[in-house]
Amino acid sequence: MREIGTTIVTGGASGLGAATTQAISEQGGTPVVLDRRHPGNGTAFEEVDLSDRRAVERAVSHVVEKHGRIDAVVNAAGTDACGTLGEVSAEEWEHVVAVNLLGTVAVTRSALPHLRASEGTIVNCASTLGLRALSDATAYCASKFGVVGFTRALAAELAGTVGVTLLVPGGMRTAFFDDRPEQYKPGPDAKLNDPADVASTVLMALRQPRGCEIREMVVCPSMETSWP
Repeated sequence: MREIGTTIVTGGASGLGAATTQAISEQGGTPVVLDRRHPGNGTAFEEVDLSDRRAVERAVSHVVEKHGRIDAVVNAAGTDACGTLGEVSAEEWEHVVAVNLLGTVAVTRSALPHLRASEGTIVNCASTLGLRALSDATAYCASKFGVVGFTRALAAELAGTVGVTLLVPGGMRTAFFDDRPEQYKPGPDAKLNDPADVASTVLMALRQPRGCEIREMVVCPSMETSWP
């Protein structure tokens, strides 16, 4: 198994990103969080709006300047805007796609020359709603279906040079649901995964030896309603 080196983690201030950051640190790696908010600890951090491509490019350049290399990228950042297409403003809808899909692409593109040099790994976080569509989730589904297609095509493109893993998580106990209207929050009896358990699968992908890849993983609660 390979060692975990300098790893960019988007959305590392909360949720799955924070759990992944902690797991990487515990395994002796060097996580670098890209987020709008500081993770609140001594973790290396670059403040960035992932919907701003030029800001992403600057942030990734800063990572290389400070750490000298990039061994892996975990694109875990995500946002949502619940409601019917007519209810969600165009600005909110487009922001979801800009963060979830275009932000993932921007970070990956910016880091790619460095990942080629280190023969590194990319883990892109999609969702079970990147495989199964639901009403009142057009922005989120569009963005996550896009992440699925982007990651599958990227794996074919980079085969033999950079490892690419598609992570498809189900519901997790995170703050992701906190700001939603009540009808879009998990019910009191919902069975959700601990993000630390999902983060352990990210580590498994990052630690595969060169030439061996975990191409796709679905990690969800056993009672997940959006899978299969």
